Amino acid sequence: MGVPIPETERVWLKSYRPDVPFEIEPERYRNLNVMFEENVKRYSSRVAFVSAGSEMSYARCGELARAFAAWLHHAGVRQGDRVALMMPNSLQYPVCLFGALLAGAIVVNVNPLYTARELAHQLKDSGAETVVAMEMFAGTLAEALPGTVVRRVLLTGLGDLFADGLNLKGRCINLMIRRNTPAAQRHAPLPGAIRLRRALAAGRGLPRPQVDVAPQDLAFLQYTGGTTGVAKGAMLSHRNIVANLLQTLAWRGNTVDTSPIETNLSLLPLYHIFSLTVNCLIFMCLGGRNVLVANPRDVHRVMKTIRREDFTGIAGVSTLFNSFLEDDTFRKRDFSRLRLTIAGGMATPQAIAERWQQLTGKSIIEGYGLTECSPIVTINPIHLDHPERMQFNGTIGLPVPSTEVRLRRDDGQWAPLGEPGELCVRGPQVMRGYWKRPDETAKVIDAEGWLSTGDVGVMDEHGYVRLIDRKKDMILVSGFNVYPNEIEDVVMQHPGVREAAALGVPDPVAGERVKIVVVRKDPALREADLIEHCRAHLVGYKMPRVIEFREQELPKSNVGKILRRELR
Repeated sequence: MGVPIPETERVWLKSYRPDVPFEIEPERYRNLNVMFEENVKRYSSRVAFVSAGSEMSYARCGELARAFAAWLHHAGVRQGDRVALMMPNSLQYPVCLFGALLAGAIVVNVNPLYTARELAHQLKDSGAETVVAMEMFAGTLAEALPGTVVRRVLLTGLGDLFADGLNLKGRCINLMIRRNTPAAQRHAPLPGAIRLRRALAAGRGLPRPQVDVAPQDLAFLQYTGGTTGVAKGAMLSHRNIVANLLQTLAWRGNTVDTSPIETNLSLLPLYHIFSLTVNCLIFMCLGGRNVLVANPRDVHRVMKTIRREDFTGIAGVSTLFNSFLEDDTFRKRDFSRLRLTIAGGMATPQAIAERWQQLTGKSIIEGYGLTECSPIVTINPIHLDHPERMQFNGTIGLPVPSTEVRLRRDDGQWAPLGEPGELCVRGPQVMRGYWKRPDETAKVIDAEGWLSTGDVGVMDEHGYVRLIDRKKDMILVSGFNVYPNEIEDVVMQHPGVREAAALGVPDPVAGERVKIVVVRKDPALREADLIEHCRAHLVGYKMPRVIEFREQELPKSNVGKILRRELR
């Protein structure tokens, strides 16, 4: 992995809290399963997750996860097999997540809002043979299955795991959702699909699988895109995830035991790497109460949850925080118990940070990460014991323990402090590579273990990193990666389009939005035609929001490649 940077060059260490270690021990836990079992036992009587007001204890989560692991093994799932999870934030997600890991399987997180085309690619590429899906997305799943190797489909309703005697509340919620779900999704042809609750009931009476999961064994195939527009599975091992959890827990210093965050509001979907690590896994290690929000876009229901829950911690992207600042219900609540607001996934505008501080009396703490790093790389110092020391500073913070960060110039040499360069990362949280794509892996990880992020930044004399720009053409919409080639591919499928280019343009709320520049083949082609076409093939955050028609061909290089930088 190359020679470590001398401690004298790791200037960020001088800015660490006195009680934050420079290094962590990734081998402290053999795998994520050991951490799960330890915390389930330690916090057995506490509430672990809350969904629509229904609570699940750590003990029950552990019991159901073990039952699911037993059922998977009985059904033929073996160590290293891929299990795809296609559901929003719900009680089922942690149960199936940890159950799959306990069975020795590799979890493939799937955005349930994917179109059939996007879903089919991920299922085919990962080779997943088992899918657990929320029933409201059954139609999309059915359309995506042809050509995949999926052999087992489990369906569940949002209220299936509510525990209130006869579960009348859960049944009512399921009935309400079914009434509001299009018939094509409700009556999807999925022969052989079984209900998750039936599998869990059967699993309780089955022996647990005996698997030995090694640190380097894969825990997740976490899909992310690239400049090619082809979604790739980042291979995140148990050691990668365990290391990132230990790095983040160490970052809080001695406040971990003396002042835990008691209730966390999980707004971002747990299938996203930021929320998976920060909201689900880290909070599990703290024994906290995790309030799961299934649909953060439903502002009315989110505000009902906020009125009901006295949360002390919240993690999200700046666009969500901005929407809260505009809501009367949110502005009127008491923030005296709010102790920590973590922002990631995208840059937080100064104006939003200032308004949040004015309203809540607490600063937004910003960090930086990417899927390939499990995801946390840097974060600003956290002082729960002295909240007045936490101030928004416009940087992405300092490298976390056991993490090395350098900036590489265009000539391949390392940039000195104060000089911009491509941010490169080395540490135990860096992925093993891209699933079945050694060539793509070699493009981003060199022989000494340095991962090139594609982001341009600068480090000051205290070790704080400030992002400047991105080398990649990636567009960042509300914390989600959007890749121009994928958008262009979809737009070019329209018979009325001759040429198309996609790029990001600034947006005060989402950070960026997708713009497409189109040369018509059919003079009668309208903006509405392209919107309708794209909506059938792209998830919402990838949708073009600005369309520009040009009469002449788009600018190109001498080999015919469209020059997006000239269009910008």
